[in-house]
Amino acid sequence: MRNWMRERMKRRKKKPQENVSEATGKVGQQKPPVDELHPEPLMPSYGISEPEAEPEPEEPEVEASPRVETEVQPDSPSVPPPGVPEQQPAASIAGKSQRKPKGVVVLAIGLPGSGKTTWFKRRGVTPLSSDMLRSILFDDITEQRYQGLVFSTLRSLLRARLIARMPWNYVDATNLAPHERRQWIKMARSFGYEVHAVFFDVPLEVCLDRNRRRERQVKEELIQRMAAKLRAPGFDEGFAKITVVRVKRSPAQGDSSED
Repeated sequence: MRNWMRERMKRRKKKPQENVSEATGKVGQQKPPVDELHPEPLMPSYGISEPEAEPEPEEPEVEASPRVETEVQPDSPSVPPPGVPEQQPAASIAGKSQRKPKGVVVLAIGLPGSGKTTWFKRRGVTPLSSDMLRSILFDDITEQRYQGLVFSTLRSLLRARLIARMPWNYVDATNLAPHERRQWIKMARSFGYEVHAVFFDVPLEVCLDRNRRRERQVKEELIQRMAAKLRAPGFDEGFAKITVVRVKRSPAQGDSSED
């Protein structure tokens, strides 16, 4: 009996202890022996990562400063001016801007008879014109009953040109007040285009005199009402460049081809 008890006590002393930690992944599981043939397992360091390097601050974009130019209507309106912007790549007008515009949208601003049509002809430019659309849509350039339809179609045509990434785009309309110009400017800038204004600062008397000598006349009462609404463009509207076109001759010497 004593011998049996001694043997039982010896076996109890040799029995390994159970694992009570989570080192092996399971509580109660026996730890493996650690020796030269059985090194300790590698312990992953969860949640520890090297700090990320802070991104370098971007240099602020340098915008081109607003530009003002002045033109004088010439004695020979059929002769193109030298070095007109239309002969240059659109990207060259960006000045010091770090981000190049995709192109330019030019808005003509002025009364009937102020010289808008002649300005475009002199440069060999075919603008998007409300008169052109009236002829296409209604076969009548004097049709005034569908102004909303005319200008919504005109905006759709400009949008198509911007989608096609056409570099130079011209809108020939009176564009008298800032609220009439706002949609053109917003559309152009949303497509990444720079917007220029060509303001025909021509006296009302000159416009009326030219209108009287044209084949297709606008009622003088209408021109006078339009003159009361006319507002000069400003850089606060979103224009990057404003060209002011003035006359140098007396009304009696005006050119009847001006529009």
